[in-house]
Amino acid sequence: MPIIVPWKDLPPDTLHNLIEEFVTRDGTDYGDTEIPTATKVKQVREQLKKEQVFVVFDETTESVSVLSKEQLAEIENGQ
Repeated sequence: MPIIVPWKDLPPDTLHNLIEEFVTRDGTDYGDTEIPTATKVKQVREQLKKEQVFVVFDETTESVSVLSKEQLAEIENGQ
């Protein structure tokens, strides 16, 4: 079961690096227009504030990731 990590409790540099890794991950497609990484990071920060995405710790893989509300629900429902 994933554990939601309060993003406000993370050191600012750690949070920034986590978000930057998330938005630059291979396979991330933003369509025909290239969006600067700094803009993507800002968008994810806003999504965190609005609780549209969450910082999640996976005990099984011992990894931290950013997941959308929908992705988190799928994991919690065992899909």
